Amino acid sequence: MATPASPPTRPVTTLLLDSITGPGDVRRLPAARLEQLAAQIRAFLIESVTATGGHLGPNLGVVELTIALHRVFDVETGDALLFDTGHQAYVHKLLTGRRKEFVGLRQAGGMSGYPSRSESPFDWVENSHASTALSYADGLAKARHLAGDPAAVVAVVGDGALTGGLAFEALNNLGAAERPVMVVVNDNGRSYAPTTGALAAHLELLRKGDSAMRRRNIFTDLGFAYFGPVDGHDVHRVEEILRRAQALEQPVVVHTVTVKGKGHRPAENDEADRLHAVGPASPPQVPDQGKPAQSWTSVFSKTLLKLGDERENVVALTAAMGGPTGLATFADAFPSRFFDVGIAEQHAVTSAAGMAMGGLHPVVAIYATFLNRAFDQLLLDVALHKLPVTFVLDRAGITGPDGPSHHGMWDPALLTAVPGLRLAVPRDPAQLRQLLREAVDDESGPTVVRFPKGEAGPDLAAIRRDGTADVLFASGIRDVLLVAYGPLAAECLAAGKALDAQGIGCTVADPRWAAPVAAELVQMAARHRLVVTVEDGLRSHGAGSLLVHALRESAVTTPVHCLGLPTAFIAHGGRARILAQAGLAATQITYAVLRARAGKMPAPLPARP
Repeated sequence: MATPASPPTRPVTTLLLDSITGPGDVRRLPAARLEQLAAQIRAFLIESVTATGGHLGPNLGVVELTIALHRVFDVETGDALLFDTGHQAYVHKLLTGRRKEFVGLRQAGGMSGYPSRSESPFDWVENSHASTALSYADGLAKARHLAGDPAAVVAVVGDGALTGGLAFEALNNLGAAERPVMVVVNDNGRSYAPTTGALAAHLELLRKGDSAMRRRNIFTDLGFAYFGPVDGHDVHRVEEILRRAQALEQPVVVHTVTVKGKGHRPAENDEADRLHAVGPASPPQVPDQGKPAQSWTSVFSKTLLKLGDERENVVALTAAMGGPTGLATFADAFPSRFFDVGIAEQHAVTSAAGMAMGGLHPVVAIYATFLNRAFDQLLLDVALHKLPVTFVLDRAGITGPDGPSHHGMWDPALLTAVPGLRLAVPRDPAQLRQLLREAVDDESGPTVVRFPKGEAGPDLAAIRRDGTADVLFASGIRDVLLVAYGPLAAECLAAGKALDAQGIGCTVADPRWAAPVAAELVQMAARHRLVVTVEDGLRSHGAGSLLVHALRESAVTTPVHCLGLPTAFIAHGGRARILAQAGLAATQITYAVLRARAGKMPAPLPARP
């Protein structure tokens, strides 16, 4: 979750930075002025990012490193800089002429918080999932070798991203080849949280200056030349080492040591996440005299803590996201039952499978978008074996400012294809508590509980329960059945009441468990003239489509219209705005029902809001 921060009280002086209109200006700058440029970049980032919100800490840590990279490598003639992960590329954006665009950073219609191919020819990869840049670099280097292109390929990877299995697969290939790919390790001892595992310990030994390890270490054993460790904040030294490494014309690792949040005291003193991300500054708020708002994550966190207290076999796993997924309180209470495996979702899932084989009930908490990376493990390592593993997917649906790679909109389409998997979509805090308990109590196979980012809102009481489904509203006439999946229940409830006011009989039902489809929901659909499903997953392959199939299997002929997100990569922007653009606000749901009753399909929506 973004950490609130306040911008400086007075503007910073950035005259030298203002003169940098492209990477050529960086290369032509006298060496004596580089430290001044670094100071101005750091001041600009602190002022700008705390105003708009964004990833502050990672970028403060790579200021000098990025300057040195642009001094040594000429991106204007084809040298490629690939950043892993992409949220450390703000300095690269500044040095490639995008200073003015920072006013709209991560806002609808504004500059992306990650590299973006549509923004600049110097952005190769829209890379916001970790551990990928080395594989991109391997493939790009192979393509250039076959084409006889001598342009350099450089991958900048954090020590946290190196914990991912894909990074090791790429190192295995890069080190065995003769292609001169350069791997620059930005080692700050952290991902979101402190880096864990044997590799982290190995890098720590290298940082301590063991001369024997500098001659032989994991990188040299894999076939790389090794330079380092070098102070990543000494721009002149970094530039010197990069030039020496480039001259070798072979696979090489340059190990730089940096400080996340460098130059911003609140970040340097924040041991939790070094101000990894900050929220936009806002004016002071009038204290709310009512009940304080609670986030979906906090509700999950408190509930899991209670479950851990009640059941000794409950354990928790995450992939370098213990704090953001709400597992920190569980880790504090049950340190021996909490496992952070690093940025390695595939390993997390199969490790959880092994735990389940050993009699434990693992709860794997990750962002919905990152589950995509471990689908094969969920399908064949967990579900095939009918193992009781509970997956908790935070940031499900539209997440907002991080854009297409972070919207958690793909998991329902994937999960509804998994035999034996049960998928829960809570509508409110009370249902999150109850459904999480039901999931952990289920020992028959995998269960999933998904919820969005942000405030959870008030509880929505049901008027009755049919099987596992809740009925939230019902008028006397069985005309339209609105099937509300999860947090969109409030919009559906408002739409149902609006339809009732127009004389259209409406029932609003929350399935609670989207998969498998409950027999009672099928029977409910059979008693209505029209069914409209509403979800924040793909409208063409999600929970609604699963209901359509279930109705056909039961020979129920009630027509079904599915509302949801388009099959498209949706740009960054506010959650409410994007959902409205996809036709998922109450008034638009009402309109879609009216069109469907008139025999018309819902109006086509733009593919990319």
